[in-house]
Amino acid sequence: MAQLSNDCFAFGGELMVIEEGLRLISERVTPVAETETVPLAQADGRILAENVIAPLDLPGFDNSAVDGWAVRHADLKPDGDTVLPVQGRIAAGDRAAHRLAPGTVARIFTGAAMPADADTVFMQEDVREDSGTVVLPAGLSEGANRRLAGEDIAKGAVALKAGLRVEPRHLALAAALGLTQLSVRRPLRVGVLSTGDEVTEPGTALPPGGLYDANRFLLIGMLKRIGVEVSDLGIFRDEPGALGLGIAEAAKTHDLLISSGGVSTGEEDHTRHVVEQIGTLVQWRLAIKPGRPVAMAVVHGTPFVGLPGNPVAVFVTYTQVVRALIARLAGEDWSPAEPVPVRAAFPYRKKSGRREFVRVTLRRGADGVTEAHKHPREGAGVITSLTESSGLVELREDVTRLAGGEMVGYRSFADLF
Repeated sequence: MAQLSNDCFAFGGELMVIEEGLRLISERVTPVAETETVPLAQADGRILAENVIAPLDLPGFDNSAVDGWAVRHADLKPDGDTVLPVQGRIAAGDRAAHRLAPGTVARIFTGAAMPADADTVFMQEDVREDSGTVVLPAGLSEGANRRLAGEDIAKGAVALKAGLRVEPRHLALAAALGLTQLSVRRPLRVGVLSTGDEVTEPGTALPPGGLYDANRFLLIGMLKRIGVEVSDLGIFRDEPGALGLGIAEAAKTHDLLISSGGVSTGEEDHTRHVVEQIGTLVQWRLAIKPGRPVAMAVVHGTPFVGLPGNPVAVFVTYTQVVRALIARLAGEDWSPAEPVPVRAAFPYRKKSGRREFVRVTLRRGADGVTEAHKHPREGAGVITSLTESSGLVELREDVTRLAGGEMVGYRSFADLF
């Protein structure tokens, strides 16, 4: 399990901007150390544990990029057509070594090894055949349509960097290099729980004053999308003894614990008080909206994150803080996608010193420019503001007023994971 010092999340300021929180995570959280070697076909979605060094040149030999005719560029006339006799035929996979005699051409196919001394390939549609000779037009540059050995990647170069999340395109490169397995970090083990006497399991009778638990399913879904091994720890009631025992036990078998609800400063916010008793807690007052204070803690060496109780606030604080924490624990070289500039189709006013995330949907404006349209309801508990939107517009701390028609930064929900 991940083991952290008790003060690793300590912060002395009043309000924390997101960048400061990310800096503390980067500096003070250590990735899990355990690695394993898995077959190439099972490496998709895993975090690469070490650099992959190319064991060979790719491609391994000079070859033709097209079906055509291999020539020595020096044999071509600078002006007018060149007529040369055909020497031979070279197909892809042909094991025989070929050498091109001066003043001749060879029929060659895509992927076939270039004959020795040939340096240029004419595309077949540009050449005219005539009774054992070919007519080659002038103007083709030396080296055209030839792929050089090692031009994709040279032997000994870093093909894949440690920390990347393996995708199918990375598997293709590893396979092309002849690799059959990769060294990856083991998946993180994350426990997710909800708290509160009012929170009710979906599928059961809803008591008066109760509400069905949405946060747990939101978090579990987002975690599974990034390859985390998730434990659903269920709902913990507002009973400090049982809550503390449950969190302490879960900390022994997980790399990270994430809860929602009960982390503010009210007398009914039991999660905050319990974690203070069984671990070391730091209350991060993040300068964001939606979102309330985020509890960052260490319980028996395992990091604990307490998120707000409202689903939209859970979503925003997860994407802005927890995603980076998970990446650091997993050893993933990750950074959020850069915002895409779009035109705001709405006016907006906000407080200075606070970053706000506005739920929007993109539409094409009458002039063809992509516009962001704000969801009509802004509450942190309005789940339809997530389901009926496509992403977030980010308004930084120094912005206080937004006029319709201004350019803003947009990130899709998919990019936020």
